[in-house]
Amino acid sequence: MSDAIRTSHAGSLPRTPALIEANATKASGTASPEEYAALLTDSVVDLLQRQKDLGITEPNDGEYGHAMASQFDYGAWWHYSFNRTNGLEISGEGLWNLPKQVSEPGNIKLTSFADRRDRNLFPAAYSDPDAGTDTGTQPGFPVAVGPISYAGHEAVARDISNVTKGLEAAGYETSRGFLNALSPASAARIENEHYATYEEFVWAWADVLREEYLAITEAGLTVQIDDPSLAENFDQINPEPSYDDYQAFTQLSIDALNHALRGIDPQQVRVHTCWGSWHGPHVTDLPFSVIVDQVLTINAAGITFEAANVRHEHEWKIWKDVTLPDDKYIIPGIVSHSTNVVEHPELVADRVSRLANLVGADRVVASTDCGLGGRVHPEIAVAKLQSLVEGTRIASESFNRSVLV
Repeated sequence: MSDAIRTSHAGSLPRTPALIEANATKASGTASPEEYAALLTDSVVDLLQRQKDLGITEPNDGEYGHAMASQFDYGAWWHYSFNRTNGLEISGEGLWNLPKQVSEPGNIKLTSFADRRDRNLFPAAYSDPDAGTDTGTQPGFPVAVGPISYAGHEAVARDISNVTKGLEAAGYETSRGFLNALSPASAARIENEHYATYEEFVWAWADVLREEYLAITEAGLTVQIDDPSLAENFDQINPEPSYDDYQAFTQLSIDALNHALRGIDPQQVRVHTCWGSWHGPHVTDLPFSVIVDQVLTINAAGITFEAANVRHEHEWKIWKDVTLPDDKYIIPGIVSHSTNVVEHPELVADRVSRLANLVGADRVVASTDCGLGGRVHPEIAVAKLQSLVEGTRIASESFNRSVLV
């Protein structure tokens, strides 16, 4: 190994105070579209330079372009897709009250978010506003009332333009940059009043989101498919299903995603798996080992997963037994969004090294478990990324020395 181990993050990064204020002004309908667009571009360009200065080798736009004011302006990673999809209307129900949806095979039922098994085990903790477990509430939520289709062409073109400008200004190769996009199965976790079945709804989302994947990759960028549903849905099925039934249920998600990715070079695709970034106990989380083989069948070269979260850190050991295909690499979380404690660079080096020893240093991109934006204070986010880079440098130097011996 002669090159430094690469570094990245899961996507969302803290927004600047100016951008937060501008987003609020835009939501109120009083912002100048031209001034907002200029600020967004400047903010993304600045963010790319800051990532370069930190030593991040695989950067993105921090998902800054995913916060848009409209009837669906609730946030970034998931909700942004509602702004870019025709056929949706606001439901009178809140996020926590969505009805159960039935899915095939196995007649598995996705419950409402309020009925998650982890929430049911810790009702006092989840209802305590000071416990840090709140996952947010919504005044209403989108419901599919007609055929859905993609409406985000201008928005994704803007995101592509902004991140490309930032990459060029900071001296990155365009191919190093990525933009986040939602997976079909994660998008389908809203109420559906139009499609006959949940399966039909997921496949419809695959056709919608494929247009975004194509736009990003045709621009020479990498697309990161955010698909927490692969692991997180397990907690949203009540009663708990068998692993066999859950694997069968999850196969639908993977088949639909691969359909959406057809013809796209897997080397331009990375897929993000996680167990949800909220700060809860997570004792009902699915072991990654249950679905890792299925995840590896996704047409994506890069596989991201939580490896720093204390509920899942031990799962690095699965790579002792799981063979990583020759055309894939892993993007493990090495620092966590779920604690304000900044990981020591030596701990980072240990976490990076033990995985690099198993799959090869050139097939590891050290990253964060989930997005840091909205989960830790901006100062802490910077410190975590600094520690990530420094610890990865220590691990890289160790591997370089071993090559020379």
